[in-house]
Amino acid sequence: MHELVGALRSYAWGSRTALAQLCGRPVPSAHPEAELWFGAHPADPAHVKVGEHTTSLLDMVAADPDKELGPAAPKFGGKLPFLLKVLAAEEPLSLQAHPSVAQARTGFDRENRAKVSMDSPLRNYRDENHKPELIVALDRFEALAGFRNPHRTVDLLRAVAPEGLGSYADLLAAQPDSAGLRTLFTTWITLPQRVLATLLPTVLDGCVEYLSAKGPHEFSMEARTTLELAEAYPGDAGVLAALLLNRMTLEPGQGLFLAAGNLHAYLRGLGVEIMANSDNVLRGGLTPKHVDVPELLRVLDFEPIDLPVVLPEPAGDGSVRYRTPAPEFALRRFDLTAGSAHVPLTAVGPGIVLCTAGRVRLLQNSSSLELSRGGAAWISAVDTDIRAQAVEGAGQLFSASVGTPA
Repeated sequence: MHELVGALRSYAWGSRTALAQLCGRPVPSAHPEAELWFGAHPADPAHVKVGEHTTSLLDMVAADPDKELGPAAPKFGGKLPFLLKVLAAEEPLSLQAHPSVAQARTGFDRENRAKVSMDSPLRNYRDENHKPELIVALDRFEALAGFRNPHRTVDLLRAVAPEGLGSYADLLAAQPDSAGLRTLFTTWITLPQRVLATLLPTVLDGCVEYLSAKGPHEFSMEARTTLELAEAYPGDAGVLAALLLNRMTLEPGQGLFLAAGNLHAYLRGLGVEIMANSDNVLRGGLTPKHVDVPELLRVLDFEPIDLPVVLPEPAGDGSVRYRTPAPEFALRRFDLTAGSAHVPLTAVGPGIVLCTAGRVRLLQNSSSLELSRGGAAWISAVDTDIRAQAVEGAGQLFSASVGTPA
């Protein structure tokens, strides 16, 4: 086992406090800090401390995949199949979806043949992999995820902005299924800017009137989110598209799993995120970045889903696990009490252990490694009998490893 130093990513939607506080650095940070990557993605690999030397995890795995990954090496082409992150959103992320494996391979090949450079802002596919992802809230986490039941969406549109959205509600009511959602989403996402310039103010006025009226406000959270998105991204068609999605809140410890094709946008909060080792994103709005509507429509799954909350399940070894169907990754959480005995970290290597609360000591035979909040360790496939113990109070660990389908 070796200490792992994450790669810090700065994006405009990031927080100046959350990651700095997690890692014990001065607050506020000089720039918005959005993500801390612990993985072997070529775009920004984490670094492993080996004695007096430091090497990237990407190079370490590539040099001896059989040693570092064990049986997972041939299954995943000698590459670490997952990417672990800590994500800190102060402002909404873009409205986005991720492709399936087949879609990613086709798109990657198509853009290569078209000679679209890897660093081009017009590039949709930066690798050949899909990107199922799971995020677990460390604090209250707000998100939009998956298309809402169309009948409920009809009620929402008629309630919050009947003048602006009444005709669109009628359109969806006439076909309350995935095909109707596709039609309405496509209509909104392709509206000319001059039409949006008239429609959006009407919708926002309706939301304000709805929230200020007396009586029950069944859709108050959705109306407030619409106003917040419009303030952050004025004139953006994604503000309308967001009205079609489930608006959800994760409490600490709850998770959200997103398979290929699910439209989503994280709004705010701090969470541990794990995904297949990919950086493929198709955007649909709420961003100044490239939006490719035809390609997004090819990727999206318009089948309505209920709120896709993943609750932790006892794993029988002192941890809880977050069950998903993704074979690339598995995520468990260990809550270590003060003065507890050594807890075995079973089924970790190859994997990454991340400390998110307190201080934790990892032990292997006569060796030990202490992690503070925000600290992580790389556990190779040959590392066995790893145990953990809280130091000076309670501690919390997340353990990321190669998964098996649920």
